[in-house]
Order: sequence, then C-alpha cells, then structure tokens
Amino acid sequence: MATPDRPLRIALFAEAVTLAHVARPIALARAIAPSGHELMLACDPRYAAFTADNLWQCQDIRSIPGAQFNEALAKGKPVYDFDTLNGYVAEDLRLIEAFKPDLVVGDFRLSLSVSARLAGVPYMAITNAYWTPQYAGGYALPVIPLSRALPLPLANALFHTFRPLAFIPHCQPMNRLRRLYKLPALGNNLRRVYSDADHQLIPDLAPLYPLEGPSETHSEIGPLMWSPSVTLPAWWDEPVDAELGSVYVTMGSSGNTSLLPMILDALADLPVRVLVSTAGAPMPRHMPANARAATYLPGDAATQRSRLVISNGGSLSTQQALAAGIPTLGIASNMDQFLNMAPIETVGAGATLRADRLSAANIRRTAETLLRSEAATAAAARLQQPLLAAAKNVGINFSNAAARLLNSRH
Repeated sequence: MATPDRPLRIALFAEAVTLAHVARPIALARAIAPSGHELMLACDPRYAAFTADNLWQCQDIRSIPGAQFNEALAKGKPVYDFDTLNGYVAEDLRLIEAFKPDLVVGDFRLSLSVSARLAGVPYMAITNAYWTPQYAGGYALPVIPLSRALPLPLANALFHTFRPLAFIPHCQPMNRLRRLYKLPALGNNLRRVYSDADHQLIPDLAPLYPLEGPSETHSEIGPLMWSPSVTLPAWWDEPVDAELGSVYVTMGSSGNTSLLPMILDALADLPVRVLVSTAGAPMPRHMPANARAATYLPGDAATQRSRLVISNGGSLSTQQALAAGIPTLGIASNMDQFLNMAPIETVGAGATLRADRLSAANIRRTAETLLRSEAATAAAARLQQPLLAAAKNVGINFSNAAARLLNSRH
C-alpha cells in the first residue's frame, strides 16, 4: 500500500452540467480532507449553495447550462463545440497557474485532457466504469429522435449499425482542440474522449461494471456518496401508514422532470407514501394525497426510510438505493442512465423503463412489482454491504491511486 509522503495541493474541477458531476468531487474532497491535503474546488457558481465548505477554497468556473446539456443529449447532438472547450482551457489554466496544484482531479471537465497536460500537472478523471475504453460492456440506445420515431427494434438496429459514424461529430471538437495544442488526437472512440486522463478514478461498485486491460490505467476507488445538507420540510416526521411503506422519487438534474406528474399519477392509488425531490425543478401543479414534495431532500435519509427508489437511473440515486438495500426503478433517457441501470437490472436489483415508451400504467405495474418482490429486495440487499464497504474506503483508495500516479512521474 503506497500513500503520498506529504499532504498535496489538489485542484478539483466539477463540470456543473448535472448535480452528480458536482456531488462526486465534493464527496471525494470530504473523504480526503482529513489527510491534510490543501484543496481547491472549482465549480460554476450556480451550485455555490452545495460547494461552500471550510475544508477547501472555492473558485468559480463556467459550465454550459444544464438545460443546454440535456437538450443536446435529447437531440443526439454533441454536448460541446470547439469554442466552448477552448474557452474552458483558458479558465482551467488560469486556476491551475494561480493554485499551483500537485494534482488535478476533474469530473467530466473534458478540457482538462488538454489544460492539465499543458500545465504539466498529473491529471485524474472521475469517470464511471462504463465510460472508459476498458469497459467490457457495449453501448445502449438512448432516447433520441431516432428512438421516438421508429419501432424500438428497428431504431436499435440502426443505432448500433451507424453508431461509429454517429459518434464522429461528438469526438471532433476534442480532437480539434488537442491538435491546436500539439497533442495527439483521441480518435473517434467516445469513451476515450470522455475519460482521457493520466489515471481514471472509478466511483462504482466494481463487480457490477467489469473492466478489461491493465489496472495501471485506473483505480476502483468506490462509490462517492453525497446528499445535500438541507432544512427538512415540515412534513418529514409525519407517520407513514401505508401497506407498502414509502417510495422516494427524484428525477435528478439530468432526468426528464416533465415526467414527474405522470409518475405521481401512477403512484397515486398505490398504498404508499411518496417522497418527492424536484432537484430544483418547479413543483408539480397537482400533488396526489399520498405525496409529499420538497425542492431538495437528503437523498440518503429519504432512501433509508423507503422501500423503492424511482429515479432517472443515474449512478448517484441508484447507489443510494443499493446503500439502503432496496431496489430501484430507473426511468432512463440518456445513455449514461441506460448503461448504469443495465447491470443492476441484470442482477435483479431493479428495473429500467424507457422515457420514450412510458405510461402511467407501466410505471405503476413496475413499481408495484418491485415493491412486492422479495427477490428484488434480496438482490439489492446482497449488494448493500459490498457497496458500503467500498464507499468507506474511498479516502485510502484515492491516496493509493495518487501515490501510484505521482511515483510513476518521477
């Protein structure tokens, strides 16, 4: 076991297109702060309410709006253009030069593939296993115009046939950026573009997402668990008198929040209490009698008092469900959500519904099946202790990974 022989200056960059990409650097910073590292967290100020902490200094950077990010994914278009990424590089370099870190850590801040290398600082990327070239699984058809317009089997066949060509425009801006700064292009492998770094930090439960190839390229540091510190709503301690207990519903910042009324309607007649976090989206106009809502809820506590989580299928909410030993229903739209949910569904700890093939009846049927399924609860419970153990070791796993990377540079 190798650890850095001194506290480090570590710059963490969060790309604030979704809350998850902010939450994970925060969780990592909290895990490693006790080691005495001097930390700087750079993030778009729209999440300042969550990033402020006396454990690190905060710096502002610009991220494209979350709505722009989600719209690009929904249309199957590239998330970033060349000018945006080049502007990011200038911002990155300004902060790196001012802070003079020993190590840079980024979460979906793709520009660090260039800026950290230009600054000569070792760079680690927080990235899910399924976004690395080493991932043993394939890709999934997201909700895009193709999937909405055609029967699903035909859309799926066309997507997988033409995917290599379709990914080229998504990779071109980064390759153009790297050529500008005399760095080798990354090709048209979207996973390589999304995860390029000197070392990848994998925040997943390793057995669910197997990786191939040499382990020197990455470290399985464990889930980066995070919940917002918020004032609890007045209804929080109301007694729950429902046959099937509580269901926690959150579509997160990258889910389709327009689906929330349909989800609430689907659950309205079930014998459950519905706990709803809108994650900053407007409150639904109609709230069923069995539902209670807040803008933000502590996801870990809401999950602990529930028997099912309904979410967009992203890693943050599904890991909270598994940490509580309960199944999850993922209503997925973008590819990240489908890739995250697939292994969970395979082991029986959850189910996935496509946002482009959704109905209240299907939501109700699937939710009730999971709530009444002893097998689904048992499958989730089997993953609970491994996940909690992995999450507990994030700090030491990061230290070992950092030591390996820094030692390899000398």
